[in-house]
Amino acid sequence: MVATQKDIADKLGISVATVSRALGGYSDIAKSTQERVKEVAGEMGYHPNIAARRLQKQKADTIGFIIPTHGPRFADPFFTELLTGIGNEAAEQNYDLLVSTRAAGSGEMKIYQRMVSEQRVDGLLVVRTRQNDQRIRYLLKKNFPFVAFGRSDTNTDYPYLDVDSQWGIYQITQHLIDLGHEKLAYISAPEKLQFASHRLTGYKQALEKNNIPYNANLIFYGELTESSGYKLGHEILSKYNDVTAIIASNDLMALGTMNAAQELGYEIGEDIAITGFDDIPLASHAHPPLTTVQQPIYDIGRQICRMLIQILTNTPAGNNQILLKPQLIIRASSKNKKGGGF
Repeated sequence: MVATQKDIADKLGISVATVSRALGGYSDIAKSTQERVKEVAGEMGYHPNIAARRLQKQKADTIGFIIPTHGPRFADPFFTELLTGIGNEAAEQNYDLLVSTRAAGSGEMKIYQRMVSEQRVDGLLVVRTRQNDQRIRYLLKKNFPFVAFGRSDTNTDYPYLDVDSQWGIYQITQHLIDLGHEKLAYISAPEKLQFASHRLTGYKQALEKNNIPYNANLIFYGELTESSGYKLGHEILSKYNDVTAIIASNDLMALGTMNAAQELGYEIGEDIAITGFDDIPLASHAHPPLTTVQQPIYDIGRQICRMLIQILTNTPAGNNQILLKPQLIIRASSKNKKGGGF
């Protein structure tokens, strides 16, 4: 039988109210009493009624995270890393994490509306921000606590952490140009995602700096999946046999492009250079290992979760709009067998 606060009170000969306040750490209860109550509670196997405690506080002690998916069989190492960071931070701060997956659209917005209206969570984490992002507009209108991983063009002030992906793609494009490439194809994320425009701008800036004409025909749009990278890799290399480098705006599309190139008989790092963005764990184990732009995905997950909890607990957090610099990671997919350039 599960022990109750009344059982503890009966054993110690004190009131249930005293037991409750002792377990809650209230200062009007002597330290010696608090310690004795907690000792007996442990001996009796007492566990607090979390639901009742949350009802009393009118808080869920829960953070919501809705993962935007592409298709019914969703698998993305990027979100695995991010979710692990979020979950570990939440657990360390005694918060639960409520995770849902929904494709962008009306169904996704219904989940946001339900979590807010039914008070299922105390705050939300928003990822892969979009142009004119309706999720952000809705949460701001409802004055509901949230932190976003990413900026948006909503012209509103909200807490976010983002990575300067414009700088990241500029760096990787410049790296390829320094190796002698002038015909560089680019596989973008979907246009609706805010970071897609930032990364494409970085690509254009590097071309302009090096007096390489921008060619809109060499811009392709993928779905951030390995299969879309594979399909577009075939398309690019079949149409443009003079392309010597392909920049993909995430690692999964880069890995798919590598598979397509190898099927067509290209030796990656020798006949064609291929690069990505994110530095997911698979990137360093690819054949050959993938040149990419590293953003600390796990740490970002922890940090956005920490930022949200600081908002929920009214803890001063300093800067609530953070822009991180990513790091260029050069591996064999953009170097030849001898370790040099093209």
